[in-house]
Amino acid sequence: MKSVRSMILAAALTLSMSSAAMATFSGQIWIPSTDAKGFGEVNVSIDNYIRMSNKPDAGSNYYDAGVTVGVLPFEKFKLEVGVDYYTDSLNDGNSIYSAHPIYFNFKGAIPEDAFFKGMPAFAAGMFGIGTFDRGEAGNTMSNVAYGLVAKTFPVVGRFSAGGYHGAEKNLGVKTNTGVLASWDRTMSEISDKLWMSVDYMSGNNSLGALSVGASWAFTPNVSLLVGANFYNPFYNPQGGMLPGGKPTINTQLDINF
Repeated sequence: MKSVRSMILAAALTLSMSSAAMATFSGQIWIPSTDAKGFGEVNVSIDNYIRMSNKPDAGSNYYDAGVTVGVLPFEKFKLEVGVDYYTDSLNDGNSIYSAHPIYFNFKGAIPEDAFFKGMPAFAAGMFGIGTFDRGEAGNTMSNVAYGLVAKTFPVVGRFSAGGYHGAEKNLGVKTNTGVLASWDRTMSEISDKLWMSVDYMSGNNSLGALSVGASWAFTPNVSLLVGANFYNPFYNPQGGMLPGGKPTINTQLDINF
């Protein structure tokens, strides 16, 4: 559903207490989806992640402005490419994240029923492709490769599942792989404009999170999602600091052209 993101003004930026970054691919709430932009379609997304806590270990608020464009003229195979402006501060030039805020992403996708009735959707791509790597000085290159399969069922909605693999030097040794899973559905009983989703990204790293949210389409081309992200909620049972920080309230404004 939330297969959007793209091209407006880059007036927002992103912050994270870790070296990993998400990017505005066509996605659910936090993870990618099997959706992709069609040829010539452009999406602009402005995302905000605000911490629910002001404790020292909460992590930073962060902001992301991104553009995603569909680049292939095919109905049965779509390819989108995107770029994001993502930083950890509007003012702190000493941070590698604010000094190197550009990230890239791409995705190839085959929609459901593309070649036969009942065929699931498939997608594969990469996100978090950063531009800075100075060894021990840090890097912004999480370089997450992923694959997904999804199927929509009557009444209950769409389910997707897959996995990912990111850069060890960014996400950590032996903590750089995991599972992707989600459910989403247009709540037509209430309104065709209302969409809801739950998604999960496993891994004891800064990207692992359980997220829930709902989106309202004000027009066919403009929607606003409001959700919450609970980072690595099932890790560190002894009460250690979570890699992704404290939970965030998430808003995502999407404009499609």
